[in-house]
Amino acid sequence: MNIFNQSLKLLSSIAIASLTLIAAFNLNAAEQMSLSQLESAGTSQSQLPNAALESGTFSKQGRSGTLLPGEMSAAELLPSSEVGLPPPYGANLFAGGYESERLDGLNDDYTIAPGDKVSIWLWGAINQSEVVTVDNQGNLFITNVGPVYVADVKASQLNSYVSNKIKEVYKKSVEIYVNLLTATPVSVYISGSVIRPGQYAGIASDSILYYLKRAGGIDSERGSYRSIKVLRNNKVIQNIDLYDFILTGYLPKFNFKDNDVILVERQKATVVVSGSVRAPFRFEFLENQATGSQLAKFALPLAKVSHVGVVGDRADGPFSVYLPYNEFKSFELKDGDRLIFNDDIRAQVIDIQIDGSYLGPSYFAVNKNTRLHDLLAHIQIDKNLADYQSIYIQRKSVAKKQKEMIDQSLERLERSVFTAPASSDGEAKIRAEEGKMILEFTERARKIVPLGKVIIADQGQVANIRLEQGDVIHIPAKTDLIHIGGEVLMPQALVYNAEATIDDYIAWAGGYSERANYEQIMVIHPNGMIDLDAYGTLKPGDQILVLPKVDTKFLQSVKDITQIIYQIAIAANVAT
Repeated sequence: MNIFNQSLKLLSSIAIASLTLIAAFNLNAAEQMSLSQLESAGTSQSQLPNAALESGTFSKQGRSGTLLPGEMSAAELLPSSEVGLPPPYGANLFAGGYESERLDGLNDDYTIAPGDKVSIWLWGAINQSEVVTVDNQGNLFITNVGPVYVADVKASQLNSYVSNKIKEVYKKSVEIYVNLLTATPVSVYISGSVIRPGQYAGIASDSILYYLKRAGGIDSERGSYRSIKVLRNNKVIQNIDLYDFILTGYLPKFNFKDNDVILVERQKATVVVSGSVRAPFRFEFLENQATGSQLAKFALPLAKVSHVGVVGDRADGPFSVYLPYNEFKSFELKDGDRLIFNDDIRAQVIDIQIDGSYLGPSYFAVNKNTRLHDLLAHIQIDKNLADYQSIYIQRKSVAKKQKEMIDQSLERLERSVFTAPASSDGEAKIRAEEGKMILEFTERARKIVPLGKVIIADQGQVANIRLEQGDVIHIPAKTDLIHIGGEVLMPQALVYNAEATIDDYIAWAGGYSERANYEQIMVIHPNGMIDLDAYGTLKPGDQILVLPKVDTKFLQSVKDITQIIYQIAIAANVAT
């Protein structure tokens, strides 16, 4: 009874876990929306799911990098509607560690402040050297000269300014050199929507980015990257828009003083951008609304963009609209809008590649309705070199379908092996060994890349099929060789002999290998057609492929494996 109860609990746990997985899968599927659904939305008033306007997945940035014990992540703190949004435009400004690579503050624009140390040398009629500290009144007290007021003098002008003052006392025969040695640290307060507000020490000439980085950067969910103020004595002395720095590199230069306050204001109206743009971020407006053209300056849509989908809320409720890009430029965007930039105009021209034996260009741009014969009329060949009656096409869609069919067959094979019941311990061991061999086979088989051949020529007749984007038209070269591969001892190419049979060519290639299946020999013709008749007529350019034999003594799924081997041989012209 205890064993029965334990088994029942185990089955219940498995069922609950399975239901959880199924629920999670259904949820993910429900959150996804295809582009065609967005296109069909048009100007309907139904609100689209958030996932419809997100391109890919965005890693959510925490508000303070490494979480402390017991601290919640940003994704946990935010409302569910905010989770999964892309980072704000400019968030990577605070990703580096440049706050630890600061300068010493002695740049040309630095202004002298109380506490700075200045070195003064005089030589000639009098020899004198001393290091003087700027006092609280902004003066340097120089021996035999007296106080010299230097507060707010730029470092680049300090030498000439002090020298002129000294020359008022020593009018001739004295040379003077003045140099700023050290700059006095200042204490700056950082407030508003930053990660770690508080008081920070730095140099007066340090940039505002340095101080913001010291405070952990701007809070990406609450803080504004466009409205940052510097206050001195409760008055605004500088307004900073970091978008100007990101776009043009412009950052206003000024010197901080003790007790200055950096105030990062609340985030203004924002919109989320995804799709065919170079900058898929969350963008902030200076006002409560902006036009599409103003947003495009930051988002940088790709040249192929033709339409823009907008989802949001207005006074009369949720709405969605799908606009041509030209109309979107004058469209008024509001806070919370979500945008997807889309290339929704189908290409009228397709690219076709020519391969094999031909003359002239290898790429052609043709109308999407072009058929094969129309293009062949413009391809030059040398009839003595090109086997133009054996043309075939390599098509990506066909290769993809072949790959899908092989993968499906491999999955069925794995299921049949790993779910087969075992009636005894001995049979279970055999199944385990068979499973290892099947896994090795399927692993190798999945690496096969199908060619996607489309057979269009037979007995000198070439089908006039419609071309597709990315087609490769292969014109085989005339050859006098026969290629032998697969399960032979010495795969190689041999000169065509009209009187030789398949057995002769295999004998000339060293004969069959130990794994060869004598009854599974394929002949692949230059036009891509495959002949399973081992005694068929050979022609120059044919490929003889000897397939491997599946050992029936150990493997139960011989039929399935044989079918997969045939699929691979046909799709990729190789033996696995």
